[in-house]
Amino acid sequence: MRAEIKGLNEECGVFGVWGHVDAASITYYGLHSLQHRGQEGAGIVVTDGDKLNIHKGMGLVNDVFNTDSLEHLKGHGAIGHVRYTTAGGSDFINCQPLLFNSQTSSLALAHNGNIVNATALKHQLEHQGSIFQTTSDTEVIAHLIKRSGYPNLQDSIKNALTMVKGAYALACLVEDAMIVALDPNGLRPLAIGKLGDAYVVSSETCAFDIIGAEHVRDVQPGELITINDEGMHVDRFSLATNRSICSMEYVYFARPDSSVDGINIHMARKNLGRKLADEAPVEADVVTGVPDSSISAAIGYAETSGIPYELGLIKNRYVGRTFIQPSQALREQGVKMKLSAVRGVVEGKRVVMVDDSIVRGTTARRIVRLLKEAGAAEVHVRISSPPIINPCYYGIDTSTKGELIASTKTVEDIREEMGADSLAYLSVDGLKDGIGRPDNMPNCGQCLACFTGEYPTEIFPEADHPYDKVLGGK
Repeated sequence: MRAEIKGLNEECGVFGVWGHVDAASITYYGLHSLQHRGQEGAGIVVTDGDKLNIHKGMGLVNDVFNTDSLEHLKGHGAIGHVRYTTAGGSDFINCQPLLFNSQTSSLALAHNGNIVNATALKHQLEHQGSIFQTTSDTEVIAHLIKRSGYPNLQDSIKNALTMVKGAYALACLVEDAMIVALDPNGLRPLAIGKLGDAYVVSSETCAFDIIGAEHVRDVQPGELITINDEGMHVDRFSLATNRSICSMEYVYFARPDSSVDGINIHMARKNLGRKLADEAPVEADVVTGVPDSSISAAIGYAETSGIPYELGLIKNRYVGRTFIQPSQALREQGVKMKLSAVRGVVEGKRVVMVDDSIVRGTTARRIVRLLKEAGAAEVHVRISSPPIINPCYYGIDTSTKGELIASTKTVEDIREEMGADSLAYLSVDGLKDGIGRPDNMPNCGQCLACFTGEYPTEIFPEADHPYDKVLGGK
């Protein structure tokens, strides 16, 4: 499993298209390019103007879809989803998009992010008679939409979203329209493109490149955008916005060929590496990055420090998931199955190992050991983000402080535990400067909660159910 190699796992990815005769196939390719955001399940819902059809399943996009399944998904509009479990369980019933049928119409929902007050809302909805079929927080949004009671779907969605707190890039599909929305803090990315006369939406712009679409604009915080045969209509459900996009999109999650809010991810990561070299120089012979997300930062570190960049670590891309190994001893070999140290590069050398983050510390310790077993004379670990000391409630699987090594140990304790010769993190200011978001936004327009503890929304502990604040319950 990816968590054997990295301490963080992706949120999810959404994709949609409207006005294309091969909507399902376009969505399939779009999901392929978003596969890094979720590998547990995938699904597509299409509309032919009269009804919605769905196909979804557990596994990678290639596992779920084939020629036959795509041929049965006829329509000119579609939404799709790749899932990594952050809320709810890793089960088929939670695989998205979720499709809801009523006597008058159907509604499909795909969601990237995490609803922090989902438990409170669910308790109140059940108190009012709702029956839930999944454990996904996405279903809460569907119930809120249905119970809003407005004759106009857009008004129902807007009303529902005013009650939802947290992170959501939302794609909805009905028979005659696709509707997308972004939470008032814009915690997750969502972009709009054009493919000929068709509109496409995606969690990342890299999906536009694979289908030949042009990036038109990003969905802004608090926007509700309807796309149908008449074109694109922009509306708002919230005027109180505070741009706080997740910093880890730039550090780790997004693909290097994507742009988020006009900032190319590869260049942002190179800048983080440059800042890291300025803040934490060291005498060394080679710089290497942990594949894949740390390569850009390692190149930036090397360019600024003047230390040559080398491929000191190689990723094996054809290894199955290591969690299926039958014993702990074999699971411990997981990092060796996924990564190999290049002895000819590191042997006898002082190595700077650049990584994007340390979460639990297990992986970093194993990689340091790999390099030393390959003959590295010294291993100096440099992290292109600040210490992660607080849990994320917005769609990353670090939901408890106890999971985070930096929340209980000093930098020196972590260095000693991983067996590195030195360890240094990028500062919060270095992170903000490296990403280069506008200075006129609060926190430079990005969420820094996992580093600073300053959350952009109210956090609702699952043990509490303050639903009377939310829906007026008793």
